[in-house]
Amino acid sequence: MKNKLLLLTATFIFFALAAARAQRTAADSIPGDTTYWESEFSAGLNFNQAGFSNNWKAGGVNSVAFGSIIAGKASYKKDRFSWDNEIELLFGIVRNEGEQTRKSNDRIFLDSKLGYQMTEKWSSYFSVNYLSQFAPGYNFNDDGSRTLISRFMAPGFLTSSLGFEYKPNNTFFLRIGPFSPRFTFVYDSNIVDNVPSNYGVPAGEQVRVEWLAMQVFAGLDKDLSENLNLKSRYAMYANYQTLSFENIDHRLDITLTAKITDIINVTFTGIGLYDRDQDPGVQYSQALALGILYKVGNKK
Repeated sequence: MKNKLLLLTATFIFFALAAARAQRTAADSIPGDTTYWESEFSAGLNFNQAGFSNNWKAGGVNSVAFGSIIAGKASYKKDRFSWDNEIELLFGIVRNEGEQTRKSNDRIFLDSKLGYQMTEKWSSYFSVNYLSQFAPGYNFNDDGSRTLISRFMAPGFLTSSLGFEYKPNNTFFLRIGPFSPRFTFVYDSNIVDNVPSNYGVPAGEQVRVEWLAMQVFAGLDKDLSENLNLKSRYAMYANYQTLSFENIDHRLDITLTAKITDIINVTFTGIGLYDRDQDPGVQYSQALALGILYKVGNKK
Protein backbone atom coordinates (compact mmCIF):
# COMPACT_ATOMS: atom_id res chain seq x y z
CA MET A 1 0.00 0.00 0.00
CA LYS A 2 2.79 2.44 0.84
CA ASN A 3 4.41 1.91 -2.56
CA LYS A 4 1.08 2.60 -4.22
CA LEU A 5 0.75 5.90 -2.35
CA LEU A 6 4.25 6.94 -3.31
CA LEU A 7 3.36 6.11 -6.90
CA LEU A 8 0.22 8.22 -6.60
CA THR A 9 2.25 11.17 -5.32
CA ALA A 10 4.68 10.82 -8.21
CA THR A 11 1.74 10.63 -10.62
CA PHE A 12 0.34 13.94 -9.33
CA ILE A 13 3.70 15.62 -9.81
CA PHE A 14 4.01 14.09 -13.27
CA PHE A 15 0.59 15.43 -14.28
CA ALA A 16 1.47 18.95 -13.17
CA LEU A 17 4.84 18.93 -14.91
CA ALA A 18 3.42 17.29 -18.02
CA ALA A 19 0.73 19.95 -18.23
CA ALA A 20 3.31 22.72 -18.03
CA ARG A 21 5.46 20.94 -20.61
CA ALA A 22 2.52 20.51 -22.96
CA GLN A 23 1.68 24.19 -22.72
CA ARG A 24 5.22 25.23 -23.51
CA THR A 25 5.49 22.80 -26.41
CA ALA A 26 2.21 24.00 -27.91
CA ALA A 27 3.32 27.62 -27.73
CA ASP A 28 6.82 27.00 -29.07
CA SER A 29 6.14 24.49 -31.82
CA ILE A 30 3.49 26.52 -33.68
CA PRO A 31 4.47 30.21 -33.63
CA GLY A 32 1.50 32.52 -33.38
CA ASP A 33 -0.93 29.67 -32.73
CA THR A 34 -3.34 29.86 -29.80
CA THR A 35 -2.58 27.51 -26.92
CA TYR A 36 -5.26 26.12 -24.66
CA TRP A 37 -2.82 25.98 -21.76
CA GLU A 38 -2.01 28.53 -19.10
CA SER A 39 0.76 27.86 -16.63
CA GLU A 40 2.95 29.46 -14.02
CA PHE A 41 5.85 28.23 -11.94
CA SER A 42 7.67 29.79 -8.99
CA ALA A 43 10.59 28.75 -6.81
CA GLY A 44 11.94 30.61 -3.83
CA LEU A 45 14.66 30.47 -1.19
CA ASN A 46 15.13 32.46 1.98
CA PHE A 47 17.94 32.45 4.52
CA ASN A 48 18.23 34.11 7.92
CA GLN A 49 21.19 34.16 10.29
CA ALA A 50 21.94 35.82 13.64
CA GLY A 51 25.17 35.77 15.65
CA PHE A 52 26.27 37.29 18.95
CA SER A 53 29.54 37.49 20.86
CA ASN A 54 29.75 35.83 24.27
CA ASN A 55 29.73 39.24 25.99
CA TRP A 56 26.79 40.70 24.04
CA LYS A 57 24.85 42.38 26.86
CA ALA A 58 21.55 42.77 25.01
CA GLY A 59 21.21 38.99 24.92
CA GLY A 60 20.40 36.70 22.03
CA VAL A 61 21.04 33.28 20.59
CA ASN A 62 23.00 32.31 17.50
CA SER A 63 20.67 30.91 14.89
CA VAL A 64 20.41 29.87 11.26
CA ALA A 65 17.15 29.45 9.33
CA PHE A 66 16.44 28.28 5.81
CA GLY A 67 13.19 28.08 3.86
CA SER A 68 12.11 27.03 0.38
CA ILE A 69 9.00 26.95 -1.77
CA ILE A 70 8.12 25.39 -5.12
CA ALA A 71 4.70 26.12 -6.58
CA GLY A 72 3.15 25.63 -9.95
CA LYS A 73 -0.14 25.70 -11.83
CA ALA A 74 -1.11 24.32 -15.22
CA SER A 75 -4.60 24.76 -16.64
CA TYR A 76 -6.14 23.53 -19.88
CA LYS A 77 -9.40 24.84 -21.28
CA LYS A 78 -11.06 24.09 -24.59
CA ASP A 79 -14.74 24.60 -25.32
CA ARG A 80 -16.60 23.41 -22.21
CA PHE A 81 -13.88 21.16 -20.82
CA SER A 82 -11.11 22.16 -18.42
CA TRP A 83 -8.31 20.52 -16.49
CA ASP A 84 -6.61 22.40 -13.62
CA ASN A 85 -3.52 21.22 -11.75
CA GLU A 86 -1.71 22.76 -8.81
CA ILE A 87 1.34 21.79 -6.79
CA GLU A 88 2.74 23.49 -3.67
CA LEU A 89 5.82 22.27 -1.80
CA LEU A 90 7.17 24.12 1.26
CA PHE A 91 9.98 23.24 3.62
CA GLY A 92 11.98 25.20 6.16
CA ILE A 93 14.29 24.54 9.09
CA VAL A 94 15.72 26.60 11.95
CA ARG A 95 18.69 25.84 14.18
CA ASN A 96 19.22 27.73 17.43
CA GLU A 97 22.49 27.26 19.25
CA GLY A 98 22.14 24.63 21.96
CA GLU A 99 18.97 23.16 20.45
CA GLN A 100 18.18 20.46 17.93
CA THR A 101 17.25 21.43 14.38
CA ARG A 102 13.54 22.10 14.06
CA LYS A 103 11.14 22.60 11.20
CA SER A 104 9.69 26.02 10.49
CA ASN A 105 7.53 24.92 7.56
CA ASP A 106 6.61 21.62 5.90
CA ARG A 107 3.83 21.01 3.39
CA ILE A 108 3.00 18.89 0.36
CA PHE A 109 -0.16 19.89 -1.48
CA LEU A 110 -1.32 18.54 -4.84
CA ASP A 111 -4.63 19.17 -6.56
CA SER A 112 -6.09 18.10 -9.90
CA LYS A 113 -9.59 18.93 -11.20
CA LEU A 114 -11.56 18.05 -14.32
CA GLY A 115 -14.42 20.40 -15.13
CA TYR A 116 -17.33 20.76 -17.55
CA GLN A 117 -18.76 24.25 -18.08
CA MET A 118 -22.54 24.38 -17.64
CA THR A 119 -23.15 28.14 -17.53
CA GLU A 120 -20.97 31.24 -17.62
CA LYS A 121 -20.07 30.91 -13.93
CA TRP A 122 -20.99 27.32 -12.96
CA SER A 123 -19.32 24.01 -13.79
CA SER A 124 -19.58 20.40 -12.71
CA TYR A 125 -16.27 18.90 -11.59
CA PHE A 126 -14.37 15.91 -10.26
CA SER A 127 -11.23 16.58 -8.25
CA VAL A 128 -8.56 14.79 -6.24
CA ASN A 129 -6.21 16.49 -3.80
CA TYR A 130 -3.48 15.26 -1.53
CA LEU A 131 -1.95 16.76 1.63
CA SER A 132 0.99 15.57 3.72
CA GLN A 133 4.50 16.60 4.81
CA PHE A 134 8.12 15.73 4.00
CA ALA A 135 9.90 15.22 7.31
CA PRO A 136 9.14 13.94 10.84
CA GLY A 137 7.55 16.38 13.27
CA TYR A 138 8.29 16.40 17.00
CA ASN A 139 7.22 17.83 20.31
CA PHE A 140 10.36 19.04 22.07
CA ASN A 141 10.42 18.36 25.82
CA ASP A 142 12.02 20.44 28.58
CA ASP A 143 14.61 17.73 29.29
CA GLY A 144 15.97 17.97 25.74
CA SER A 145 14.23 14.85 24.45
CA ARG A 146 11.72 14.87 21.65
CA THR A 147 8.51 12.99 20.87
CA LEU A 148 7.51 11.95 17.35
CA ILE A 149 4.02 13.23 16.46
CA SER A 150 3.96 13.19 12.63
CA ARG A 151 5.91 12.31 9.50
CA PHE A 152 5.41 11.69 5.77
CA MET A 153 2.08 9.86 5.32
CA ALA A 154 1.45 10.04 9.05
CA PRO A 155 -0.89 11.68 8.52
CA GLY A 156 -1.59 11.91 4.81
CA PHE A 157 -4.95 12.94 3.35
CA LEU A 158 -6.28 11.97 -0.06
CA THR A 159 -9.65 13.56 -0.86
CA SER A 160 -11.73 13.09 -3.97
CA SER A 161 -14.76 15.25 -4.66
CA LEU A 162 -17.66 15.33 -7.11
CA GLY A 163 -19.86 18.40 -7.31
CA PHE A 164 -20.25 21.91 -8.68
CA GLU A 165 -17.89 24.86 -8.96
CA TYR A 166 -18.72 28.57 -8.97
CA LYS A 167 -16.07 30.68 -10.70
CA PRO A 168 -17.13 34.27 -11.41
CA ASN A 169 -13.64 35.37 -12.55
CA ASN A 170 -10.03 34.21 -12.84
CA THR A 171 -9.12 35.10 -9.24
CA PHE A 172 -11.73 33.19 -7.21
CA PHE A 173 -13.43 29.82 -7.20
CA LEU A 174 -15.77 27.92 -4.88
CA ARG A 175 -16.27 24.16 -5.09
CA ILE A 176 -19.19 22.43 -3.39
CA GLY A 177 -18.79 18.66 -3.34
CA PRO A 178 -21.69 16.78 -1.71
CA PHE A 179 -19.92 13.47 -2.44
CA SER A 180 -16.30 13.67 -1.24
CA PRO A 181 -14.70 10.44 0.03
CA ARG A 182 -11.51 10.98 2.04
CA PHE A 183 -8.69 8.58 2.88
CA THR A 184 -6.60 9.33 5.98
CA PHE A 185 -3.29 7.46 6.22
CA VAL A 186 -1.05 6.92 9.25
CA TYR A 187 1.85 4.68 8.19
CA ASP A 188 3.68 4.63 11.52
CA SER A 189 2.49 2.48 14.41
CA ASN A 190 4.45 4.63 16.89
CA ILE A 191 2.32 7.70 16.22
CA VAL A 192 -0.67 6.40 18.18
CA ASP A 193 1.47 6.18 21.35
CA ASN A 194 2.17 9.93 21.17
CA VAL A 195 -1.01 11.12 19.48
CA PRO A 196 -3.87 9.11 21.07
CA SER A 197 -6.39 10.25 18.44
CA ASN A 198 -4.08 8.79 15.72
CA TYR A 199 -5.52 11.46 13.39
CA GLY A 200 -8.84 9.62 13.28
CA VAL A 201 -7.39 6.31 12.09
CA PRO A 202 -8.45 3.40 14.35
CA ALA A 203 -5.59 2.02 16.47
CA GLY A 204 -3.95 -0.94 14.80
CA GLU A 205 -4.97 0.20 11.32
CA GLN A 206 -3.21 2.39 8.76
CA VAL A 207 -6.10 3.81 6.75
CA ARG A 208 -9.44 5.38 7.57
CA VAL A 209 -11.98 5.78 4.77
CA GLU A 210 -14.83 8.28 5.01
CA TRP A 211 -17.10 7.50 2.07
CA LEU A 212 -20.12 9.66 2.92
CA ALA A 213 -18.86 13.20 3.31
CA MET A 214 -19.05 16.72 1.92
CA GLN A 215 -16.26 19.12 1.01
CA VAL A 216 -16.35 22.87 0.43
CA PHE A 217 -13.16 24.17 -1.15
CA ALA A 218 -12.43 27.78 -2.10
CA GLY A 219 -9.42 29.61 -3.46
CA LEU A 220 -8.38 33.21 -4.08
CA ASP A 221 -5.36 34.43 -6.05
CA LYS A 222 -5.50 38.21 -6.40
CA ASP A 223 -3.09 41.07 -6.95
CA LEU A 224 -3.99 43.66 -4.32
CA SER A 225 -1.64 46.10 -6.00
CA GLU A 226 1.15 46.02 -8.57
CA ASN A 227 3.63 44.60 -6.04
CA LEU A 228 1.35 42.83 -3.56
CA ASN A 229 -0.33 39.44 -4.09
CA LEU A 230 -2.72 37.53 -1.85
CA LYS A 231 -3.32 33.80 -2.15
CA SER A 232 -5.70 31.98 0.16
CA ARG A 233 -7.22 28.53 0.26
CA TYR A 234 -10.09 27.37 2.49
CA ALA A 235 -11.31 23.80 2.93
CA MET A 236 -14.26 22.54 4.98
CA TYR A 237 -14.89 18.82 5.41
CA ALA A 238 -17.95 17.22 7.01
CA ASN A 239 -18.59 13.51 7.52
CA TYR A 240 -22.33 12.82 7.21
CA GLN A 241 -22.13 9.92 9.69
CA THR A 242 -20.70 12.07 12.51
CA LEU A 243 -22.20 15.36 11.40
CA SER A 244 -22.26 18.02 14.11
CA PHE A 245 -20.88 21.53 14.44
CA GLU A 246 -17.83 20.49 16.49
CA ASN A 247 -16.95 17.62 14.13
CA ILE A 248 -16.66 19.73 10.96
CA ASP A 249 -13.03 20.24 9.87
CA HIS A 250 -11.79 23.66 8.74
CA ARG A 251 -8.45 24.70 7.24
CA LEU A 252 -7.38 28.14 6.00
CA ASP A 253 -4.06 28.81 4.23
CA ILE A 254 -2.94 32.37 3.48
CA THR A 255 0.13 33.59 1.57
CA LEU A 256 0.84 37.30 1.18
CA THR A 257 3.75 38.22 -1.09
CA ALA A 258 5.22 41.71 -1.42
CA LYS A 259 7.60 42.25 -4.33
CA ILE A 260 10.63 44.43 -3.57
CA THR A 261 12.47 43.82 -6.84
CA ASP A 262 11.90 41.42 -9.72
CA ILE A 263 13.27 38.50 -7.68
CA ILE A 264 13.41 39.70 -4.06
CA ASN A 265 10.21 39.32 -2.06
CA VAL A 266 8.84 39.43 1.46
CA THR A 267 6.44 36.55 2.09
CA PHE A 268 4.02 35.95 4.93
CA THR A 269 2.40 32.53 5.29
CA GLY A 270 -0.23 31.51 7.80
CA ILE A 271 -2.32 28.41 8.49
CA GLY A 272 -5.36 27.99 10.71
CA LEU A 273 -6.67 24.47 11.33
CA TYR A 274 -9.52 22.94 13.31
CA ASP A 275 -9.78 19.14 13.25
CA ARG A 276 -10.89 17.24 16.35
CA ASP A 277 -9.24 14.09 15.02
CA GLN A 278 -5.93 15.90 15.50
CA ASP A 279 -6.55 18.20 18.46
CA PRO A 280 -9.64 19.59 20.25
CA GLY A 281 -8.34 23.15 19.91
CA VAL A 282 -7.55 25.44 17.00
CA GLN A 283 -4.06 25.00 15.55
CA TYR A 284 -2.19 27.79 13.79
CA SER A 285 1.22 28.58 12.36
CA GLN A 286 2.78 31.61 10.69
CA ALA A 287 6.08 32.55 9.07
CA LEU A 288 7.60 35.75 7.69
CA ALA A 289 10.55 35.58 5.31
CA LEU A 290 12.69 37.74 3.05
CA GLY A 291 14.22 35.93 0.11
CA ILE A 292 14.50 35.25 -3.59
CA LEU A 293 11.45 34.21 -5.60
CA TYR A 294 11.72 33.34 -9.29
CA LYS A 295 8.46 33.19 -11.24
CA VAL A 296 7.67 32.39 -14.87
CA GLY A 297 4.50 31.58 -16.80
CA ASN A 298 2.00 32.65 -19.40
CA LYS A 299 -0.99 33.12 -17.10
CA LYS A 300 -3.29 35.82 -18.41
